[in-house]
Amino acid sequence: MLDQIGINARTAARRLALASASQKTAALLNVADRIWQERGEVLDANRADLESAKDLSEALRDRLMLNDSRLEGILSELRSVANLPDPAGEVFEKNVLPNGLRIHKQRVPLGVLAVIYEARPNVTVDISGLALKSGNAAILRGGKETLATNRILAEIIRHGLEDGGLPADAIQFIDNPDRGLILELLKMDDYVDLIIPRGGAALHNLCRENSRIPVVTGGMGICHLFVDESADLDATLPVIANAKVQRPSVCNALDTVLIHEKVARDFIPRIVDTLSNLGVTFRADSTSAALLAPLPPSVQPAGPEDFDTEWMSLVLGIKVVAGLEEAVGHIADHATAHSDGILTQNEENAQTFIRVVDSAAVYVNASTRFTDGAQFGLGAEVAVSTVRLHARGPMGLRELCTYKWVVEGDYTVRD
Repeated sequence: MLDQIGINARTAARRLALASASQKTAALLNVADRIWQERGEVLDANRADLESAKDLSEALRDRLMLNDSRLEGILSELRSVANLPDPAGEVFEKNVLPNGLRIHKQRVPLGVLAVIYEARPNVTVDISGLALKSGNAAILRGGKETLATNRILAEIIRHGLEDGGLPADAIQFIDNPDRGLILELLKMDDYVDLIIPRGGAALHNLCRENSRIPVVTGGMGICHLFVDESADLDATLPVIANAKVQRPSVCNALDTVLIHEKVARDFIPRIVDTLSNLGVTFRADSTSAALLAPLPPSVQPAGPEDFDTEWMSLVLGIKVVAGLEEAVGHIADHATAHSDGILTQNEENAQTFIRVVDSAAVYVNASTRFTDGAQFGLGAEVAVSTVRLHARGPMGLRELCTYKWVVEGDYTVRD
């Protein structure tokens, strides 16, 4: 079964290479309109998935759930992607050599993407839009908990592409929940050019350990904010609250706040008081716990694994550090190279943090919640990559392209 899907995807990718930017734009706008027109079926399927997924954590159920408002947001992002400039065919780094050869680089699609994801039906739409706009075919394998939702979304997308004159097989959905098919997919290097897992550590490890195809990982985020001694504490508090509370179940939500020891005594009680009222509970290191003694009901002493946990819920770690060097060291030891930031009025400290912290997105005086394709002006993203090759951070249209060298001569031969 998967071999035929691979053959179909490779054939569709070749056809997409001939599609104009206007064709791709029109087809994606048509897809968005069709999904909205048929949203009743999509939401019915999503309710069925939620009914079957009662044993999932609240964080995963939140990622799975669709409603009119969320669907409208997903389609708004799809329309934004549809109207972005098409990167495929873009010419750059032009040069003329002394022998007269005219050389340039030209962006080309990666080819066929295989995306494996869990409990995120929006990924079905996001990946489809970004893949098609950049000229890539995509093979989608969602989790069993989203099977009904993804099946109907993929069907609508394929029909929308056909209506727009593009190959339906540019988007294919594996609707068999057998996990053994993932291992088979990871060996399909004859057909697939890039594997993108969107899920937890177990899925990422499975892909890295078993794939014959390059893997982009990065869906996990243990994210930090360091409150420097020079920070404007009144302005800092809303940033911490936003990073933790605005949507706690996503990968760019805040997991640990690091507090400079010189402001800890006054500021930590303010953090606990403010965020407790927003439903947050805390895991405090020994120094923080001592400053809060006796511990309020919302605070527990941090356990040995707490600073290595992506909470995906309204839990926040608190740790007191001696200064910038210790904060950076903690991030190096415990972060996942996703999104980490400093809150400071000291420009030298800000620049040191930027240089030393090796994360895909590094923030100065801003919430980590901005690490997102739409927020970065990319329209959407297929993933937030924390690897170093070939892309880092939110992967939008350009990150789904590679390039080829184009060399033009006048029947030129080498001496």
